[in-house]
Amino acid sequence: MPTDASALDLILRADPVLLAIVRLSLIVSLSAVFCAALIAIPLGALIALTRFPGRNAVIVVLNALMGLPPVVVGLVVYLLLSRSGPLGSLGILFTPGAMIVAQTILVAPIIAALSRQTIEDLWTEYRDELDAMNVGPLQRIVTLIADARFSLVTALLAGFGRAAAEVGAVIIVGGNIDGFTRVMTTAIALETSKGNLPLAIGLGVILLVLVLVVNALAWGVRRAGERYAG
Repeated sequence: MPTDASALDLILRADPVLLAIVRLSLIVSLSAVFCAALIAIPLGALIALTRFPGRNAVIVVLNALMGLPPVVVGLVVYLLLSRSGPLGSLGILFTPGAMIVAQTILVAPIIAALSRQTIEDLWTEYRDELDAMNVGPLQRIVTLIADARFSLVTALLAGFGRAAAEVGAVIIVGGNIDGFTRVMTTAIALETSKGNLPLAIGLGVILLVLVLVVNALAWGVRRAGERYAG
């Protein structure tokens, strides 16, 4: 049977191995985006609405962190979670938990930087109104986050796209253990090297579809936000 036909067959008959890898990939990436959002959105809003010495330098660093090398993040998390590391007592190295930690670190700067820019633009637009209403700092953050929800969803989707396509960090801290920490990107790399092209191609097709769906959702949310604003 041709390789592409075998890959299609794996997808159509919902091969258990393929589904398990896809399921774990979604769990890890969605969990990382959720954890990153809890930290990054308030942080981005705080930077957007606060003036302090060195603020421009913080923004430059935050933007630079959007391009964090995944293998460097993986190495740092590995050192932290190894038995001799400061967090070794947690015992989560080579588990999905370690992979979530690594992806959270990678995704958080993206969400924070995009959130900061979005909320700062809104603050420029609504500053006079909020000042006139004597809205406090915390309420400003809550109000602007709520108003920017459509744009922030786009930021979350961008973070998910980065997390789902990441391979370097998760293979270092997860170990690519069959049936336990093997996600789509690491499985594609491994199965290709083994010559198991049907599974590698099947996973690649699903990953591409996920990326397309994420981009379509981002476009749809942006259009919905524009219609709502209009």
